Amino acid sequence: MSKILHRSIHAEMPVAVSGRGIELFDTDGKAYIDACGGAAVSCLGHGSPDILAALHAQLDKLGYAHTGFFTTDIAERLADRLVDDSPEGIDYVYLVSGGSEAVEAALKMARQYFVEKGEGGRRHVIARRQSYHGNTLGALAAGGNEWRRAQFKPLLIETHHIAPCYAYRGRLPAESEPQYGERVASELEAKILELGPHEVIAFVAETIVGATAGVVPPVEGYFKKIREICDRYGVLLILDEVMCGMGRTGTLHAFEQEGIVPDVVVIAKGLGGGYQPIGAVLFGRHIYDAFASGSGFFQHGHTYMGHPMAAAAGLAVQDAIREYGLLENVANMGKLLNRRLRERFDRHHHIGDIRGRGLFWGLEIVADRSDKSPFDPALKLHAAVKSEAMTRGLMVYPMGGTIDGMRGDHILLAPPFIVNAGQISTIVERLGDSLDAAIARSLAVPR
Repeated sequence: MSKILHRSIHAEMPVAVSGRGIELFDTDGKAYIDACGGAAVSCLGHGSPDILAALHAQLDKLGYAHTGFFTTDIAERLADRLVDDSPEGIDYVYLVSGGSEAVEAALKMARQYFVEKGEGGRRHVIARRQSYHGNTLGALAAGGNEWRRAQFKPLLIETHHIAPCYAYRGRLPAESEPQYGERVASELEAKILELGPHEVIAFVAETIVGATAGVVPPVEGYFKKIREICDRYGVLLILDEVMCGMGRTGTLHAFEQEGIVPDVVVIAKGLGGGYQPIGAVLFGRHIYDAFASGSGFFQHGHTYMGHPMAAAAGLAVQDAIREYGLLENVANMGKLLNRRLRERFDRHHHIGDIRGRGLFWGLEIVADRSDKSPFDPALKLHAAVKSEAMTRGLMVYPMGGTIDGMRGDHILLAPPFIVNAGQISTIVERLGDSLDAAIARSLAVPR
């Protein structure tokens, strides 16, 4: 019996023993196509010789040095690369060990920025409903998924939430997408005015909503309006690209496709491709200068921040993406995945919406596409889809609570950037079979 407290105590999971390309293998030798990158993590797939060589080389030189005593060449090189590859306005990097940790750092950085500027009265953070920013307490407080928050609510700091930009569920019949985006973005201004313009620290949002709502891109113009509102009231814009960033949508940062630059962007997952745990906070010179001309330090830190092995993985992943032209492959294979998904599911009675960018796609499952009604949450349809997919040698990322944390189901796809056309077709074929089998099994169960 396992001595590990697994995510699901009563689940019996296969044991992964090796990985190659876009596949993982268990102890029985069964292969599983990793069509979700675990959780949009394994952007280069598994067993990449380039990344393994970089990790061996770094370990031969230095495994660890505490950042209270040293910096390292590999961490400096990674930071330089991340800034060089980012749009103007992203000037500095703070390296951590994962997404939740990066969000925590970003929230504290935003608060200290205003303290350094003499605006210590700013204390409010605004985010969106049905968002997810991590599972540590500060990140969970910023997140807007009520199911995840419920039992820990007494421990959470006070935060405030406005509507998401979720056109499939929120756009009115008479509204164009730009009109809808303008309306929901305006909720931010209303909330700032309600709380007091000089009391708000930051607005936090996923550029493309990932796990909780199933890959929901913003409508055109939404984030330009958000950026204008933040600028008008001196509020920092923090974008969470832990899941959707680092090439996943076809550009290094998803926000590049919105025509804006945030004050802070949080990255992780695809930064290290799963080869090492790493995350980062990227931010503008104005924040750095406030610290530098004030206290001279950031009152925060973790033991493993800037870890040399993690930095080596992050830099090697960036090198591979550039060397092999993988952003181009993300764009090309993303178009093919979009086309294959629509060929298979556009007329499917139980698929209400197909949405995404690059190699980041979501399918919203409905009981009836004509009225968008969800399945009964008691069916746990998303879990049935995962089970059926695993039986067919396919890993996808289904979740429940799509609509409000309780109702709705979706499937998230995030295959590695190295995926090819034949593999795309196999993924969609197996997904279709898995979905149909899960629905048939769930509806056949007496309730």
